Amino acid sequence: MAVTFEHHPHPHIAARKRTPPPKTTDEHVGFNGRVALVLTTIVGTMWCAYAFAALALVVLPDALNGGILTTVQWVSQTFIQLVMLSVIMVGQNIIGRSADKRADLTYKDAEATFHEAEQIQAHLKVQDGAMNELLAKVQELEAALVEASNRGTATTA
Repeated sequence: MAVTFEHHPHPHIAARKRTPPPKTTDEHVGFNGRVALVLTTIVGTMWCAYAFAALALVVLPDALNGGILTTVQWVSQTFIQLVMLSVIMVGQNIIGRSADKRADLTYKDAEATFHEAEQIQAHLKVQDGAMNELLAKVQELEAALVEASNRGTATTA
């Protein structure tokens, strides 16, 4: 009576071993996507934020001469929108890089977990073999006891 467990790995495990974790740079975006990425990369820098701030400050004297409404419009529509656009993009780029690093670590953690599960499967296979040997010995001993019992019954009769 052999007891064995046959492990059938999920098909995704083999595919996962062949495929690295996805990266933003791996995306195929076409011409329009490449243009957008270049412009986003340029606008999403602090140097661009400084340039927008300088550009906005050029028209500040005119905004101040136009009264409170013009000054508020300059602050909200020109300065904040131009400068904060780049600053927010810089922040988003930093957050995105952090998210990519966390995703990569999660991928590596999952890979390590799969490896450990494979090790457990191998360990269980060895234990199955040891248990099968013990069961075979128990069956031999049981058969020997039955035979000895039958001989003892036969001699007393």
